[in-house]
Amino acid sequence: MGKRMNILGFAGSLRKDSYNKALLRAAMELLPKDATLEIFDLEEMSPFNQDLETRMPDKVKVFKTRIRKADAILIATPEYNYSIPGVLKNAIDWASRPSGDNSFEGKPVAVMSASPGMLGGARAQYHLRQIFVSLDMHPLNRPEVIVPLADDKIDDKGRVTDEKTKERIKDLIENLVSWARTLGEK
Repeated sequence: MGKRMNILGFAGSLRKDSYNKALLRAAMELLPKDATLEIFDLEEMSPFNQDLETRMPDKVKVFKTRIRKADAILIATPEYNYSIPGVLKNAIDWASRPSGDNSFEGKPVAVMSASPGMLGGARAQYHLRQIFVSLDMHPLNRPEVIVPLADDKIDDKGRVTDEKTKERIKDLIENLVSWARTLGEK
């Protein structure tokens, strides 16, 4: 089994009843015994300003510290205009700056997405994977957790009710833990 793996999760949505926050809560319930998941809320993170890189806001400092302490990263993102939301891009920009101080470097990462639309956030996931290249992250390729028609799979209390979706989330987390262990051995 090895050491307990610490995963840091965050959603690219600020909405209280976010489907993507519901995916993170489901992941928390489906964790393997040898893993923990801390969920970080991106709310109140100020807009990225390169002038502040050397005196970052406290919320950014905490975020960067939590990323560094994590063995793996789990991101749940909605899709806005064929891409990731600005709040997620903003958090990524803060955490990867200043040059030479990229908190994400070398981290294993998995992605989930949910949307009331037919594509379930797939385009946002693929765009996010492009960003991982520049961050020198190690994305988990399978399974893909893309939840279309999320309003049929997540109830009005923010609980994932669809068993197949829960199964895929569980598989994703287990594979992320395994991937992080594999990368840690190299």
